[in-house]
Amino acid sequence: MGEIIQEEKHEKGGKRRPKKHSTSIDMTPMVDLMCLLITFFMLTTAFSKPKVMEITMPEKTEDTAKPKDAPKVAADRTVNVLITGEDELYYYIGLANPNEPPLPTMMKTNYGPDGLRKFLLERNANVFKQVTELKEKVIKGELVVADSTLNRMIREIKKSDKKSPIVLIKADEKAKYKHIVDVIDEMAICNIAQYAVVDIAPIEIKMLESVQQ
Repeated sequence: MGEIIQEEKHEKGGKRRPKKHSTSIDMTPMVDLMCLLITFFMLTTAFSKPKVMEITMPEKTEDTAKPKDAPKVAADRTVNVLITGEDELYYYIGLANPNEPPLPTMMKTNYGPDGLRKFLLERNANVFKQVTELKEKVIKGELVVADSTLNRMIREIKKSDKKSPIVLIKADEKAKYKHIVDVIDEMAICNIAQYAVVDIAPIEIKMLESVQQ
């Protein structure tokens, strides 16, 4: 609350007496502006959503407790991705058997779009193209199916291709969990049908040491 003092003029020779006028500030426009700003920020702010990765784990039964031989995979389809503790990423095609030289050639790559993703897309071009075309038909409305039906059709496409890569993800003892998640994300982006996280073999540790020297 403020006051305005205004001098009041009297006749000549008279005494001037100050006149006080009370003032007040109307806060209504400011309240309206505040409500508008709150509404604006609520509508325009992107709320962060928790990121969840879906991983299907095998059911634990009495048979799974018994040791079994590892399933045999085709060497020409097998892609081994090796994650190191030095934030480095390597891969090689085939199987590394010290009793059957020569050993496969180890290739260095990165976690970017021009690294592991580019290589996997080239190896999985047929499946990726079919899945992309199927999703585009659904988006454009050319094909109307339920989400469960769409997922089943995608699984059938992946299963029917007998040349798509089988990716084995392996990490050494110092590898960061973040990098393992990044590689698994690439499997989903590239529509890789078959992949697994397995232990790194001693021969592969020696192969890494030889290329890192």
